[in-house]
Amino acid sequence: MRPAALDPLFAPLTSLDGIGPKTVRPFARLLGRETPRVVDLLFHMPSGFVDRRARPTIAEAREGEDVTLEVRVDGHQAPPPGSRAPHRTFVSDATGDMVVVHFKADSARMAHMLPEGATRWLCGRIERYDGLRQMVHPDRVLDAAGLARLPPVEQVYPLVEGLHAGHLRRALASALGRVPDLAEWLPSVSPGSALPSFREALERLHRPQTPADAQPTGMPWRRLALDELLAHQVSLALARARDIKAGGRETSGDGRIAARLRAALPFALTGAQEQALAAIAADLAAPTRMLRLMQGDVGSGKTVVALLAAAVALEAGRQAAIMAPTEILARQHLETIAPLAQAAGIEVVLLTGREKGRARADILAGLAEGRTGLVVGTHALIQDDVAFRDLALAVVDEQHRFGVEQRLALARKGAAVDMLVMTATPIPRTLVLTLFGDMEASELREKPPGRQEIDTRAVPLDRLDEVVEAVGRAMAAGARAYWICPLVEETDTSDLAAATERFEALKARFGERVDLVHGRMSGTAKDAAMARFAAGECQLLVATTVVEVGVNVPEATIMVIEHAERFGLAQLHQLRGRVGRGDKPSTCLLLYRAPLGETAKARLAILRESQDGFRIAEEDLRLRGEGDVLGTRQSGMPGFRVARLDVHSADMETARRLAATLVRQDPGLATPVADRLRTLLYLHERDAAMRLLGAG
Repeated sequence: MRPAALDPLFAPLTSLDGIGPKTVRPFARLLGRETPRVVDLLFHMPSGFVDRRARPTIAEAREGEDVTLEVRVDGHQAPPPGSRAPHRTFVSDATGDMVVVHFKADSARMAHMLPEGATRWLCGRIERYDGLRQMVHPDRVLDAAGLARLPPVEQVYPLVEGLHAGHLRRALASALGRVPDLAEWLPSVSPGSALPSFREALERLHRPQTPADAQPTGMPWRRLALDELLAHQVSLALARARDIKAGGRETSGDGRIAARLRAALPFALTGAQEQALAAIAADLAAPTRMLRLMQGDVGSGKTVVALLAAAVALEAGRQAAIMAPTEILARQHLETIAPLAQAAGIEVVLLTGREKGRARADILAGLAEGRTGLVVGTHALIQDDVAFRDLALAVVDEQHRFGVEQRLALARKGAAVDMLVMTATPIPRTLVLTLFGDMEASELREKPPGRQEIDTRAVPLDRLDEVVEAVGRAMAAGARAYWICPLVEETDTSDLAAATERFEALKARFGERVDLVHGRMSGTAKDAAMARFAAGECQLLVATTVVEVGVNVPEATIMVIEHAERFGLAQLHQLRGRVGRGDKPSTCLLLYRAPLGETAKARLAILRESQDGFRIAEEDLRLRGEGDVLGTRQSGMPGFRVARLDVHSADMETARRLAATLVRQDPGLATPVADRLRTLLYLHERDAAMRLLGAG
């Protein structure tokens, strides 16, 4: 059970003063929880800060920078009745003068807030308009008493519609008052140490006194990041310790099925595939349980390696399962595997949420009785009624889309199951250790022969009509194309092109040759649309990112990605990898809205320069700056609320070493000292780790 000391942090946000059933709604949108809690608000991290200590004169103030100015109010100019002109207030100091502009303002209120002849302090940014200095809607208008209360450094937070900065700051002040004094779980923190306590770190981060306190590199943020990384690493270490404690089973084959599979392949394996297979075979034959990550670029041949690994289990008279995160991806694996399996005399079945009734019962009976050696499926594989006679190997594809608990659930379907996890998003080694723990890794850096280079170009959105015409010419010559949009439908807060709207526009231009697929469609409808595209019944497939992984249509040669500046580098690379799979030249057009920011510009430049997913992954980590790792807000990789992997890489390694030591010394977290570590795990909601402890 969660320690009682954490109860104030896990109380609903409505328990704070001033937050009721209505006012909590924008907080729910901001924090991404239907019922937000105090802890969610405390871990809502700032996006920047303003140094309120900057107090230049009007003449010294630089345009576009946040400043606090001491001024004398010289007079007002109210707009004429019915006019849309702003209210203007004229202010000055000994070095110059300035206009303060308020739109839709009540003139009487302005005169009260800025009395003529009085001294006031204005916080905001100076701009120039018609050659005059002006400050539009100052952040603060203060008298001497207000200035005395002004924080020296003020954090700036992400907001949503209906939630003002003042609301958020007041709620945070109330939440900080709820933070309990918790027993210290970091051995390096003591009186006088550089790292503050948990409570002090939150206080200094949300109420910084210096810019150092306000930034991700500062000690308060670093302390909180180290906590989160440690909780993650301890949960991984506990899972690994349990795997090791449970021991493994040696699985060796005689090579007869693998030989038939190799004979059925239309190509020779690459050197990287052969190396990965040798490592996997050695792991399977060892008396310890395998936990190996196989990462390879788009089209590097991971599915074939997984099939040949499964052959070892089948040769030993045991079973193998391949679990994919989506039905589209599971069916794609089956399409790759089925003809090879048939040639080798292997029975392979598909199990997703769509199999019902008698068909499902037959599949389950085949697995339970051992008649079926290989199954490909989705989350349906880990449902309670799925049983194996003797599961030896579990392959989890795109593991980052599954939780630790789901991986463990598949492993529990057999005795000492060996685990192979795969990802088509190449991950830098530091992140392998951070996201997956101390895991062996195989890298498939070679592409199978015949893969085409993809001509990648960046095109501004104001040339959209030209792109549509170019796609039309290519379709007239028989080409097939993807058109990717980031959202399914328009929202009030986003101007991104919606897939449905783009589909209607392109259908009006090209007729029935255009089809649509997105994540909100039923599995049957998605599969039908993909099948029409694969068969050539439609030539232009408008889609959201459901086509990011696993979709294999070698005839597709054009990829258009709309609003490419909004995607992460790794995801753009994944999407581009849907083309270039056949023997014809392929093109990827990155449509962007100008002007591009520096980071977006660098992303698109790297994508044009390189098709090496491993280099792209390294650059993605370097450029990402904020948000979840590897562009994962859209791609599903597990992220951190506090830790920023581009900033806290040294803390990652510290957390990993500390977790390994703590779990090695006390694998059951049974000592009184370990109670503090349990508190940390509950604080960061690593409940799966706590269930591992409970399960022994």
